[in-house]
Amino acid sequence: MKLSAASFSSVTNHASNYGTYTPEALIVSSNFHDKPLQLSCGLNAKILVSRCKMFQSLRRHKQAFQLTFIISAVRNGNDEHESTTSAYSDDQSLTISKNNCKIKDTYKEIDASSLYLREDHSKHAQIHGNLLDKLKAIRLHALAMEQWNASRLKQCHGRHAISAANLIHYMALRSLDVDQIKDELSSVGLLNLETINPYVIASLSAGIQMLENLKSTSLGGSEKGKAGDRSEFTMSTMTNKANSNRDFLIGPLQDERIHIMVTVGGEAISNETFIIDVLKKGATIIRINCAHGDPSIWSEIIRRVKMSSQMLEIPCRILMDLAGPKLRTGKMKPGPCVIKISPKKNEYGNMITAAQVWVAQKGAGPPPSHVSPDAVLYVDGQDFLTNIETGDTVKFSDARGKQRSLRISKKFPVFNGVGFMADCAKTCYVQNGTKLYAKGDKKRAAFGCVVDVPPTETFVRLRVGDLLVITRNEELTCSTPRVTCSSGYLFDSVKPGEPIAFDDGKIWGVIKGASISEIVVSITRAGPRGTKLGPEKSINIPESKIQYEGLTSKDIIDLDFVGTHADIVGISFVRNVNDIVVLQQELEKMKLEHLGVVLKIETKDGLKNLAVLILEAMKLPNPLGVMIARGDLAVECGWELMADIQEQILSICSAAHVPVIWATQVLESLVKSGVPTRAEITDVACGRRASCIMLNKGKHILEAIATLDTILRSSSTIAKVKAEVKPLVISNHLS
Repeated sequence: MKLSAASFSSVTNHASNYGTYTPEALIVSSNFHDKPLQLSCGLNAKILVSRCKMFQSLRRHKQAFQLTFIISAVRNGNDEHESTTSAYSDDQSLTISKNNCKIKDTYKEIDASSLYLREDHSKHAQIHGNLLDKLKAIRLHALAMEQWNASRLKQCHGRHAISAANLIHYMALRSLDVDQIKDELSSVGLLNLETINPYVIASLSAGIQMLENLKSTSLGGSEKGKAGDRSEFTMSTMTNKANSNRDFLIGPLQDERIHIMVTVGGEAISNETFIIDVLKKGATIIRINCAHGDPSIWSEIIRRVKMSSQMLEIPCRILMDLAGPKLRTGKMKPGPCVIKISPKKNEYGNMITAAQVWVAQKGAGPPPSHVSPDAVLYVDGQDFLTNIETGDTVKFSDARGKQRSLRISKKFPVFNGVGFMADCAKTCYVQNGTKLYAKGDKKRAAFGCVVDVPPTETFVRLRVGDLLVITRNEELTCSTPRVTCSSGYLFDSVKPGEPIAFDDGKIWGVIKGASISEIVVSITRAGPRGTKLGPEKSINIPESKIQYEGLTSKDIIDLDFVGTHADIVGISFVRNVNDIVVLQQELEKMKLEHLGVVLKIETKDGLKNLAVLILEAMKLPNPLGVMIARGDLAVECGWELMADIQEQILSICSAAHVPVIWATQVLESLVKSGVPTRAEITDVACGRRASCIMLNKGKHILEAIATLDTILRSSSTIAKVKAEVKPLVISNHLS
C-alpha cells in the first residue's frame, strides 16, 4: 500500500509562518499481514497527527481495501474547531468529511486553541510558545505513526522491539520538512534535530519540557508542564540498546575504538604467519568472500583464525559473505607460466633500483610479512640453496635466451628451511624449468630448477571507442575483445542504449546490441592507455530492471557451511522484503537463530527500501547489522551522490540501533601501493561514525591495518586531551 505522508502547516489566525512540511519517506500502513511496507512520497495535506482511534463506522466496512487517515484541526470563521478527515484508499481516491465540533481530549489530538498566544504576551513567550506547539505536533505525529504500525512492531522479535519503534519515530520525523524549525531551535540553543536519531521521542520530550519551562518563566508563571516521556524511550535506554546490539553482532569495543575487518583469501593459507600478523596489527574481524574459493579453503582459513585468536588471546569473529546474484565476468583461458622481473628505471631507461626477488625451496611458503619482493621464485634442488650464501651470484638463461644473473643480498630463516632476497639488475622472463646456477667464492657450482610459476594474468585491455562482446559460457583467449558471463539474467534483461559498467566502474560502456547469447558494448570510459578487464570482475547495469533471486542455490548451500563455521553472514544484493523472507525461512529451517546477519546495501532498491528491510529483518532473533557496500552502490546510484547516500544509511541505522560496517576502497592506495592519499585518511575519519571499518586484501595490507589502527586509536584519545588555557595578559599601556 502506498501511503500519504503528513504535511505540517500553519494554522494560526494571523498567518504566522510555521513553514510547510513536505513528505520524504514515511512508514504507515493499516495492514502488514498481506502487503509489505512501502516508503512513498505521498500527497501534501494539512495534518498534525493521525487519530489514535479509527472510526468504528469505517471499521464495519467489509470491502477489501485499506485506508490511510489524515486528520487536521484548524479554526473556522466562528472561532470553533473544524475537524477535517481525509481517507486515501489504494486506488488513491480521496474522501473528505467535515464536522463542526469541539475536538475532545479522548482522541488525543492537538487543541488548535493552544497554538495561539494572547497578543499581550511577551515576544519571548510567543517564540517559545510557537516552538513548543511545533515540537508537540511533531512528537504526536511520531507517536501516531508508532500506533499506526503497531501490528508491524508486534511481529518484531523482543530483542529489537524498542529499536524498531524508534526507527518508526525517525521515519515519521523524516517525513516532515523541519528546516525552519531547526533554525528556530538553534536560535534558542535547544535541540539539534540532525543528531536525535538514536532517541527521537526522548529528545523531543526533553525539548518540549525545556520550552515549557522557558515559556512559564517568560510569562511569570510557576507551572512546569510534563512532556509525557515514555520510560522505555529514554536516552540512556536507547544508547545502551545501540551498544548492546553492536556488541551482540561484532563484539565489544577494544580500547574504545571501532572494529577493523580484513578480507582474506588464499594468501592466509600459503603464509603460515599471515593471520597472526593481521591480528597483531589490530584486526578484530576476518571476512571471507564465498564468491571465491571453496569449502576446503574456507575451512583452513577459519581453522587458522581460531587457532591464532586463541594463541594470541585476541577476540576475533568471522564474517562470510554469500556471493549473491552478482554479475561477473567469467573465467579466461590461463596464460603461459612465465614471470617478468623488471628493475625500476628512469625516463632514460637507466636503472634506479634493482628488482627484489625472493628465492626459496619448493614448499617453503611465501616470504616473511615484512618483506615485499617484486617476484617470487621457488626452486627444486636439494643442494642448490644449501650451497649459496649472501654475496653469491646466481646465473641463468631466461625464456628469451638472454643471460641474466641474481645477486644474493640477504638470508632469512623460514618455516621450511631458508629463503634469500636477491637483486636483479636487468629485465628477464623466468618460466618453469629455468635452471639456476650458483657459484660463490671457493665453492663448487650447484643448480636448481624453477618450479610452480603461476600462469600469467589473462585480461582484455579496453580503450574508449573499442567494441566488447559479452558471450555465454565460453572460454576465450585475451587476444579477442570478448569476455564471458554465465548468468542468464544479463542477457534476458538488457536493452540497447543502456549503460553498463565493469570492475566497480573502472570501465563504462553503452550497449549497442543484445541477443540471447551475445551483448555488444561500445566502451565510453577507460584509462588513457586502456584499462584491463580480467576474469571475475563485476558487471553492473544500473538502469536495467534485472529480476534477481533473493538467495541463489549456491547461497543456500554456502549458508549451511557459514552457519556451522562462522559468526556472521553477509547477505549480498538485498533489494526487497521478499529477500528477507527467503532468508528467514532458510535460517529457521537450519536453526541458525544465533548467526549474525549483515544486510549489504549495494543497489538502488536496497537503499530505497532500507528502513523496511531493517524492520523485516527485526522479526528474526539474530543479531543484525548493515554494510555500506560502496563499490556497487556508487556504480548503481552515482559516485557524486555517495556522500549523501552514506549519511542517509548511517542516519537510518542509527535510528534503528543497528551497527554499520564501512566498506570498499578504504585506504585502497595504501593497501595496493604502500602510500595513502590525504582523501583516504579523511575517508577513514568519516568512517569512525560506523561500528566497523573494512579493508580489502592487497600487497600492503599489514601496513594498512597498522595505519588504520593508529588513526582509530588517536581519534579515541584526542577527544580526552584538554586544551591548556593560559590567563590573558592585559597590557598596562592604555591608549
